[in-house]
Amino acid sequence: MELRIAQSALEDLQAIQEYYKEQDVPHIGDAFVAAILGHCGVLQIHPDAGRVVPEFNMDHIRELIHAPFRVVYLRQAKEVMLIRVWRSERQLELPANET
Repeated sequence: MELRIAQSALEDLQAIQEYYKEQDVPHIGDAFVAAILGHCGVLQIHPDAGRVVPEFNMDHIRELIHAPFRVVYLRQAKEVMLIRVWRSERQLELPANET
């Protein structure tokens, strides 16, 4: 199964890197992003590995937890699309065209 990254998730990952860069520890941001993407690799083989996102309760909107982040993705017939990467304590909002 193909793993794709939506623009919204890409911007989230870039924001993570930028935050750690501003804290003068850019290597931490790079490591977090690499680890998050590595963790998401499991979705290519096991697209149901994440749980259904409680806020939406829709089977195709799922999340993997990579503390302290939650990676929200859409499970589709032939691909998995990462759509958000947010800190766990934030209120989840999805772009209107991503659901």
